[in-house]
Amino acid sequence: MEGWHGWDAYAPFYDWENAQTLGRKDIAFWCQLARKASGPILELGCGTGRVSAPVARVSESLVAIDRSQAMLDRAHIRLRRSRVRSRVKLLRGDIRLLPFRRRTKFDLVMAPYGILQSLVREADLTATLSAVARVTKKGSRFGVDLVPDLLRWDEYKRYVALRGQQRARGSHLTLIESVRQDRARHLTIFDQEYVERKGSHRTTHRFSLTFRTLSIRQITRRLERAGFHVEAVLGDYSGSEWNSGAEVWVVLAKRL
Repeated sequence: MEGWHGWDAYAPFYDWENAQTLGRKDIAFWCQLARKASGPILELGCGTGRVSAPVARVSESLVAIDRSQAMLDRAHIRLRRSRVRSRVKLLRGDIRLLPFRRRTKFDLVMAPYGILQSLVREADLTATLSAVARVTKKGSRFGVDLVPDLLRWDEYKRYVALRGQQRARGSHLTLIESVRQDRARHLTIFDQEYVERKGSHRTTHRFSLTFRTLSIRQITRRLERAGFHVEAVLGDYSGSEWNSGAEVWVVLAKRL
């Protein structure tokens, strides 16, 4: 099992689902960080460019990396339509092994929407944080957004999570979701079944997405070990202080 498995299959449905769940709640937060950056910005796990496009409008230079070519294909389209394509360099690559030379340094690194939780092994997280530290200059910032405490979620089978029209594909979608957990490895697996209807034609798309639970203590310790100082832990995208019941977990760290 690898954390990147399933994301190619998810790509055609990612924006549709996120528009109904996360929406644009985190966009202003990332744009605010980007405005404060005095140099190039790196986005880890850019996906379809949901964050990349608005950040590109307020920044001088953005590099966005993702392992999924299917996601990046959609990012290309989004950035072109947003007229910011020339301001973003899209890269296909592995965030555990960032493909930059030593002289490449970023002023801000963004890890939105639980991307670090797709690193399902401790060695994967260690390698990624080490790679980020290598490409950030002293005093630069690293923002990490986590999905709160996945292991507290209930397991369930075949729950109809979402229904609605997907205009981009001219179809009606039904998302049937199951959640199972590997508590020994701190993993939560989302088994996704998208039923797509176009007229009388019906197609079923099945794939799984795996996320690892990371506590605030775990991520702060690992950031410090990698050479970062944790400046703040937030409980929402407006800057409120974190608490154990917060719906959002955001960690802001500075490179030592």
